[in-house]
Amino acid sequence: MSHTQSDGGDCTEHRTAVTEAEVEALVRGICFKTGPPRALGVELEWLVHSLELPQLPVTPERLEAAHATVRAVPLESALTVEPGGQLELSSPPAASLMECVDTVSADLDAVRAVLAKDGLGLAGIGHDPWHAPRRFLHEPRYDAMETCLDRTGPAGRHMMCASASVQVCVDAGHEEPGPLGHVRRWWLAHQLGAVLVAAFANSPLIEGRPTGWQSTRQLMWTEIGAGRAGAPPLNGEPRAAWARHVLDAPVMCVRRDHGPWEVPEGLTFREWTRSGSLRPPTRADLDYHLTTLFPPVRPRGHLELRMIDAQPGEDGWIVPLAVTAALFDDPEAAETAYRTVKHLGERALNLPAPHNPLWVDAARFGLADPELREAADACFAAALDALPRLGATTRVTDAVAAYRDRHVARGRCPADDLLDRLPATAPPPAGSGPDGDTRTAHGRKDIRT
Repeated sequence: MSHTQSDGGDCTEHRTAVTEAEVEALVRGICFKTGPPRALGVELEWLVHSLELPQLPVTPERLEAAHATVRAVPLESALTVEPGGQLELSSPPAASLMECVDTVSADLDAVRAVLAKDGLGLAGIGHDPWHAPRRFLHEPRYDAMETCLDRTGPAGRHMMCASASVQVCVDAGHEEPGPLGHVRRWWLAHQLGAVLVAAFANSPLIEGRPTGWQSTRQLMWTEIGAGRAGAPPLNGEPRAAWARHVLDAPVMCVRRDHGPWEVPEGLTFREWTRSGSLRPPTRADLDYHLTTLFPPVRPRGHLELRMIDAQPGEDGWIVPLAVTAALFDDPEAAETAYRTVKHLGERALNLPAPHNPLWVDAARFGLADPELREAADACFAAALDALPRLGATTRVTDAVAAYRDRHVARGRCPADDLLDRLPATAPPPAGSGPDGDTRTAHGRKDIRT
C-alpha cells in the first residue's frame, strides 16, 4: 500500500464541487499519460524488526524513535511510514533501469546503516510471519480506513499493518497500438500480474503458522473486495473502464477539517456527485478517493503494478524490478510476454483481477501450478535476453539468472524457502480442514467455491 500519491491535501482546498461528467473527464485525463516508455520507478515496503530477535515485536516507542532517525537521513527516494510501522521507499522517476537500481540501493544502504545502530533491520517478506496486525499510526485517515475495511472482515487490518510489497511503476505506453501501446500494456499488466504473483510469492505464514497460500498477502487483497481492491473489466478501452470503475467504487470516507471523518456505507463516488450527501464532493475529494482504491494495477499517469510480495535479502527487490522492466519496456520481450500469457486468460473466465481463478491459483499455489511455472520460465528467459539491451549490468543479470535457477526452474518461490525452515512439528495449513474443503487463512471457504 502506497501513500506517496497526494491524498488531496487539506479538505479546505478545492472547495468547488465537481459533477459526475467532470469527474469522468478528470480521471480520463490524469490516470493515463501516454507516450514512449522512458521512465521507471519502484516503491519498496519493508517490515521493521529487531536484528537480534525478529520474532519479538518492536515497541511503538522504539519504532517512533527509529522513524525519526531515518527521516533525518538525506535520500533521493521519498520515505513514508505505513499504518503498521512499515517503511516505504519510493524512488524518483528514473531514466533507466540502472539509474533506478543505483538510486534505491544507495538509499537503502543509508537507511539500513541508521537502523542497525538501533539494533533494527528491514525484512523483505510479503506478510509479517511473526506478529498479528497492530496499528502504529493513529490519524483520522487511518481511523476511517480501519472502520471501512473492517466491514469486510479482518483482511483490511492485515493489509494495512502487516503487509509489504515491491511495487514496480512503468509508463503507460504509446497512444498507438503495438507491443508498447497503452492498451496492450494495460492488458498485459493484468494477465502477466498473475505470473508475477506466483513467481515472487513470499508470504505463506501468519503468526508462525502456514496459511495454505504461497502469497497470503495477495489473499488479503482479494478478501477486501472487488470495489476496493479489484480491477475493472478488461473488455473495454482503458480510460473509459477506469473512469467508470472510479465512479462506481465505494467512498471510503468523507474528510473533515476537524474531528473524526465520516465513513459512509454503500455510497459510490457517482452517487455522491449526484446526491451531495453529507456535502458535495470536490476535486480534492476525487484526488483522495483515487488513493483509497487498491487494484492490482493502478493507473496514476503511469501504471503501478502492486501484486508483488516483498522479497528476501538486501537486493532481492532488484529481480522483480528488472524482470518487469524488461517485459514491459523492451519491445521484443513485451511481445514474448504477451504471447506467453495470452492463453492464461482463459483461466480468468473474463473476471477482473484478482477475483478470478487464475489469480487465486497464483496466490495459493505459486509456481507449483504447471502452467504458471511454464509461463514464468518463458518470461524470465525473455527478460534475461532483453536486460543487456536495457543497459543492465552483470550484477542485475546475474541476480535474475540466479533467481531463475533457484526458484523458477524448480517450480518454487521464496514462500517455499520459508516453509522449508519451519520445524517438522509445525501445524497443518489453515486451509486443510478435516472435511477436505479449501478455506482461507481466516477459515472462510475459498472464494472460488
